[in-house]
Amino acid sequence: MLTVLIALALSALVAPGIIRWIGTKGFYVVALAPFGGLLWVLTHWPDSNRAPEVQTLQWVPSLHMNIVMRMDSLAAILSVLILGVGTLVLCYCAHYFDDARPRVAVFGGEMVAFAAAMFGLVTSDNMLVLYIFWELTTVLSFMLVGYYRIRATSRRSATQALLVTTLGGLAMLVGIIMLGERTGSYLLSDLLAHPPAAGVYVEVAVVLLLVGALSKSAIVPFHFWLPGAMAAPTPVSAYLHAAAMVKAGIYLIGRLAPAFAPLPSWQIMVIGLGSFTMLLGGWRSMRELDLKLVLAFGTVSQLGFMAVLMGMGDANVAMAGLAMLVAHALFKASLFMVVGIIDHATGTRDIRKLARLGHRLPVLAAIAAVAGASMAGLPFTLGFVGKETAFGTVWETGSLQPWQAETVDIVLLVGSVITFAYTCRFLWGAFGRKVRRLPTRAVAKMHPPSPMFLLSPLLLAALGVIAGFWSGWLGHWFEPYAESLPAYGHELEHLAMWHGFGLPVVFSVIVVLGGAVLFLVLRRLRDVVFGSRPLINADRIYDATLRGADTLSLLLTRNTQRGSLPVTQGVILSTMIILPTVMLFLGNRNTLEPNGFDSMTQAVIAVIMAAAALATVILRNRLAATLVVGVTGYGCGMLFALYGAPDLALTQFLVETLTLVIFVLVLRKLPAEPEPRHATGFKPLRAAIGLALGVSIVAIGMFAAAARSAQPVSISIPEVAYKFGHGANAVNVLLVDTRAWDTLGEVSVLIVAATGVASMVFRNRRFGAAPRVADAARHFGITTDDDDDPIPPDRTTWLLGSEFRDPRHRSMVLEATTRLIFPTMVVLSVYFFYAGHNSPGGGFAGGLTMGLALVLRYLAGGRYELGEALPVEPGTFLGAGLLISASTAVTSMFLGAPALSSAVFQITVPVLGDIKFVTALFFDLGIYLIVIGLVLDVLRSLGARLDVESGAGFPSGPLRRQDAGERPGGAGR
Repeated sequence: MLTVLIALALSALVAPGIIRWIGTKGFYVVALAPFGGLLWVLTHWPDSNRAPEVQTLQWVPSLHMNIVMRMDSLAAILSVLILGVGTLVLCYCAHYFDDARPRVAVFGGEMVAFAAAMFGLVTSDNMLVLYIFWELTTVLSFMLVGYYRIRATSRRSATQALLVTTLGGLAMLVGIIMLGERTGSYLLSDLLAHPPAAGVYVEVAVVLLLVGALSKSAIVPFHFWLPGAMAAPTPVSAYLHAAAMVKAGIYLIGRLAPAFAPLPSWQIMVIGLGSFTMLLGGWRSMRELDLKLVLAFGTVSQLGFMAVLMGMGDANVAMAGLAMLVAHALFKASLFMVVGIIDHATGTRDIRKLARLGHRLPVLAAIAAVAGASMAGLPFTLGFVGKETAFGTVWETGSLQPWQAETVDIVLLVGSVITFAYTCRFLWGAFGRKVRRLPTRAVAKMHPPSPMFLLSPLLLAALGVIAGFWSGWLGHWFEPYAESLPAYGHELEHLAMWHGFGLPVVFSVIVVLGGAVLFLVLRRLRDVVFGSRPLINADRIYDATLRGADTLSLLLTRNTQRGSLPVTQGVILSTMIILPTVMLFLGNRNTLEPNGFDSMTQAVIAVIMAAAALATVILRNRLAATLVVGVTGYGCGMLFALYGAPDLALTQFLVETLTLVIFVLVLRKLPAEPEPRHATGFKPLRAAIGLALGVSIVAIGMFAAAARSAQPVSISIPEVAYKFGHGANAVNVLLVDTRAWDTLGEVSVLIVAATGVASMVFRNRRFGAAPRVADAARHFGITTDDDDDPIPPDRTTWLLGSEFRDPRHRSMVLEATTRLIFPTMVVLSVYFFYAGHNSPGGGFAGGLTMGLALVLRYLAGGRYELGEALPVEPGTFLGAGLLISASTAVTSMFLGAPALSSAVFQITVPVLGDIKFVTALFFDLGIYLIVIGLVLDVLRSLGARLDVESGAGFPSGPLRRQDAGERPGGAGR
């Protein structure tokens, strides 16, 4: 299973390249991936005589997120539909799309990726991993539905589907966590084997799970997104909305039915809403004029039908549900493909513009008739077998009271009558003569489809008939799942084309006669019945909800975000003061026994930090206030060092220094002091908030320390770090091993922040390395005998870039010092990186040291010197660092170890001898590169870019080599 999943994922990555290289015929090559998966499933079909095959891959065991895949009969049935129909849909795409259409290649990769996500969803035994695949299908559906991104309807439909299914998915996640915590396991197999006792807690959890399932399968009240998704290309509708995505909710209902079907909330939501959905969807399909919408609302109706059957909790009814599940995938995917061919050939799907198409395309009409017969439940089709079985088993089920079962069966009968009617309407609307002697203009000008274009819908329609005749053999594949449900004293119903005369036959006769009459009546009275707009429309309710949310957000923002920074900070800090303090004094508290300072050195440092903090609020000069604030940061670093934390102290000093530099880069563009009209004076309320915040943080910290009743975990961290993380520096081991996921998330935030700041400063094109001296020479018109040497060879200079700075901004002492110190700082940076696993340092400290070296080059030589120091685009460092760090996580998973787990390697090198290194070093290398890229991006945006906008740089006009000796700012010989 893991091999199939990985193969599908890799195929999704290479599919765009294949389609770009071969053209749309590359879809045939891409289709080999799901076809290979289909063959694997068929050859590894679960045996009912032994336990299902289970494969486990360690991922995040502490979060119960191991990848556990389980192939039982239900997962195998869904896998065959996902991979089999997916193969035929990809073959269909080879003729549906033109080579000239944009994004076709990417579309192929997204379709294969969707197949991989669905396969992972139905085979996942871990509910948390199932949720990840669940949301992957949501995201991929958004991308596929929004294929025609230039169309407003396509964008709206994609967003609508995303919002509705994501909302349901989030509710489902809460339900998963509730059940997982209650049962102590997140495995579906454990949950079904030992379901929790019924109660309010379990009822709420199950309701939340069902919200996700119903939203994904378009059950009322979440049904409206599915017809809207018909804005997608037809292959998407044939796959996602017939055979794959919408089946995810039905699958989840079927999976959980053995444990929770008897719950009242389950029966109301699944059976009640499913029955109503079958009626509503069928009725809505009778008023539509677009062939695709007729099928879309018909799909909503059929999903309601399948939800009732799969959620009944009866073994015999489940056999009917599985038959309908397979039959629906076959006939609905085929019919959607037929509509795509009609649209491709005639340019329209409007019933009013199609007449006598059946005469022009008899083969296509025959395919549609066969698939439509299965949808209508006519004999000799699998749809007939499923419908007949449903009528007989629901009436006699023991999972409901007799009157409830009979009521549900009658509702299913009425829904089937409507199904027969809209099937007739679809076939008549697509291929009927419509009392016309000549075809309509669209039909007259059509171009016939190629035989290969008809192959996929033909195979699916034919399989619907073949499966009907072989339903008895097919039922043996369904029975292992049905046997997991109670039969309520009845023998297990074996699927068959004919069970003799009885109630199902009577109901089938009613369906045919009633459906034909309903179609004929509504055909004549359509304008009367559907002339007015329905009073309640889910689409309008959805739009009104979005407008209400926008209005509410604007109202809230208008009253809370008034554009005043002091007000915003005051609200945040006041909340931070009040809530913890109130909870602290309302709860139990330990007695405080402060120890005071351990030495006079600490007291002196504390007094200096307090004085610096007070001076900050008094000083008017911005730069002076910034430098004084830095004193508090350096004081904190000194306290770290005194308490025996050199690694933290080193990081604090480096961060504080870099922060001061960034502040100075910004402040140089502001006036030295605020203008008199901006003076705030003494604000007692602000002072009180600041003082209260400091006191509350100290008090909470003291109470938290006093509340400790066990030995601190920090005592054992050094030993554990060396034993499991293979490093003597506990801080570095925590960052790159124990808490590596947190670190990866934090550096991702840093990348986003750097990108955001740079984008705001650059405003247009932010990519590219910092300009170099050669660029400056061309910019200022300086010519030399050698274009690669803009500085005359008979002159000496400490830094190349400083030659292009205004003399007023130059310092010969700083330039000479930088020339000497920069190499040392680079070597120190590399030392910190390499030695950080066992000594103070690490990738973060090393990156900061390298960043400060770049800062020094920029301050001494200007923006052109920055380009000479590191002529690489910052995004290269950021991307490479993130790729290396993320690859470390993935590589360990491929080796069968948990993500980001470390391994030790020891090699022998001549001269140096034995060298031992840990794979966490590669993760630290990613951090090192990210920090360098971050600093470089900040220097380019807040430094070099602001220099360009202010006009700072070489002040004179074009010069030639012989005039270079008189250049302003030229260094001495």
